[in-house]
Amino acid sequence: MNQMSIGNYIALKRKQKNLTQGQLAEMLNVSNKTVSKWETGKCMPDYATIPILCETLGISVAELLDGEDAEPNSVRLYDDKQTLELIAAAQTRTSQGSLLEAAHSIMIGIAFLAISLALIDSDPMIASFVTGLTLVIIALGVYSVIDEVRFAAKSKNHV
Repeated sequence: MNQMSIGNYIALKRKQKNLTQGQLAEMLNVSNKTVSKWETGKCMPDYATIPILCETLGISVAELLDGEDAEPNSVRLYDDKQTLELIAAAQTRTSQGSLLEAAHSIMIGIAFLAISLALIDSDPMIASFVTGLTLVIIALGVYSVIDEVRFAAKSKNHV
């Protein structure tokens, strides 16, 4: 699976349907920047968007992932539904890993907060610095959690 090949294939099929990036984006309920990122190989469509994208472009999921039209007599081990389930599972594992990293960030922030409280009497300046660092770490962790939850909700709404 080559993102550049997939992106070029999306662009080719979109143009064959006489659609602009904006028109395709509107049909898929995504931004035209998202379509541009797919076509330049910077990112891949979300698993929830793939069936709609394939239907819109008149291609199969296998063709999309291969980045080319299927040969007339080609045989596939997995059908489109099974392929989408594999993609969904992979994206879910990635999301779970991101949530775990965010939780670690929050826990590290809490540990730094404990250190800053211990230092407040002996060295207020260092304690203030550690407290500021703590707030940034915790804020990044919370932002990551919110971003993952928002992504999961968006994906669930597309299914």
